[in-house]
Amino acid sequence: MTETARSPHRTDHLLSVPKAIVRHGSHTLADVADLRIEPGRALTIVGESGSGKSVLAHALMGTLPTELTAEGSMSIGPTRFDLADRRGRRHLWGRELALLPQEPSLALDPTMRVRQQVAEGAYGWRPRDAAALRLADERLDHFGLANAGSAYPHTLSGGMAQRVAYAAATIGGASILIVDEPSKGLDANALELLARLLDDHLAQGGLLLMITHDLRLARRIGGTVMVMRAATVVESGPAEEVLTTPAHDYTRQLVAADPANWSFPWMRRATASASGAEPGVPALVSAHSIAKTYGDRTLFNDVDIEIRAGERWAITGPSGVGKTTLGNVLLRLTSADRGTVVHAPGTGDGRLQKLYQDPGLSFPRRVSLQRALRDVMRRYEVPEARVHALLAKVGLSPSILQRRPTEVSGGELQRIAIVRAMLPRPALLFADEATSRLDLASQQATMDILMSELDEIGCALLMVTHDRAMASAVADRQLSLEVQP
Repeated sequence: MTETARSPHRTDHLLSVPKAIVRHGSHTLADVADLRIEPGRALTIVGESGSGKSVLAHALMGTLPTELTAEGSMSIGPTRFDLADRRGRRHLWGRELALLPQEPSLALDPTMRVRQQVAEGAYGWRPRDAAALRLADERLDHFGLANAGSAYPHTLSGGMAQRVAYAAATIGGASILIVDEPSKGLDANALELLARLLDDHLAQGGLLLMITHDLRLARRIGGTVMVMRAATVVESGPAEEVLTTPAHDYTRQLVAADPANWSFPWMRRATASASGAEPGVPALVSAHSIAKTYGDRTLFNDVDIEIRAGERWAITGPSGVGKTTLGNVLLRLTSADRGTVVHAPGTGDGRLQKLYQDPGLSFPRRVSLQRALRDVMRRYEVPEARVHALLAKVGLSPSILQRRPTEVSGGELQRIAIVRAMLPRPALLFADEATSRLDLASQQATMDILMSELDEIGCALLMVTHDRAMASAVADRQLSLEVQP
């Protein structure tokens, strides 16, 4: 390890949290006691969306939004920190304590090239530091991103952005690593690479607090698993024990909610319609011989696809292969380099909707969710009763709309985005990893609600997913993209 990479704060100390409470006004978002993380052993938190997992992580880091308050304490070895003191841990950031946040696209500076902002996290970094830049190149290459150093974040896929953010968070050599939903947007190969990186961190005596909805990753990493629901811990113990023979009803529900085990009426409809579209039904979107290239890299070439009313398409393939870009081209949010995309008459004025992979990017951050939805309600003359009905379907109270996007969990924001997308009663919904921030139980319930709603209004679905079990459960047609030579 180079001098630039070495952190002076490496420690074998235990991290302990006797008590941590996070509140929004009088509402408790997380209430956890006796949390302990030992060197070389992971603590993984799983549980329902909105249960307090991410706000707990930000309370430990000292990065909570100003609207939220924390109380309690955290100790690293003999040193005690007051969680209410937001500045008390800043000197540890990147050197002793590092966070990989849930939204990598928001964590990366859109005005800086990837190589420079990864290098900034290196220990002892200075402007134009050659050693730091070399280390950044090494880490990007190690993560399979050798050609991404000169790119800007907005040109990266969700999975690539996640790996860049991981490189930036860990280059300083912090021994205590908090990772929030690290597997979203990653295909199976990239996920295994991530797991090996986390294994390496633990093997070097590092401490790992991981928040995830991916139970396969939780099993793969091992250590201790803590299950949260409604701001509290309902079960905790060794990973293999909790995830194989769970004691709590909610944990059993969580383990049983894998897409491979789904059985819904709309799935039988999808199977029945998979043989082909009804004769004479016009396409909502027709694309012929479309291609897209960024720089000297071809994402896809000579793609033909026609999407008709009520059809369910899934686009699958490795991270960075161009799945989101293809969806954007089909909605004409991005232009094709070659080929044609035609939309049927009547598909304008909000009839083609998109659910973004990072819902935080699709809501104005400084205004309430209520105000953000009001604009849509006015434009499409949607009664408030329908908004409340849709919120109830996805398990949310109308009171949540009084908060700003930064004051709700990623899973809650994703469900609100689904509600918003349904308000115009679209003809086609482009869902880009639309349930990636939901726990398995919430994902199962939300997809059932979403698909039933789409059936009711006759809306077609174009879904991007890395989860082939999800694609098989939801879609009647699939388009698989491969890495171009």
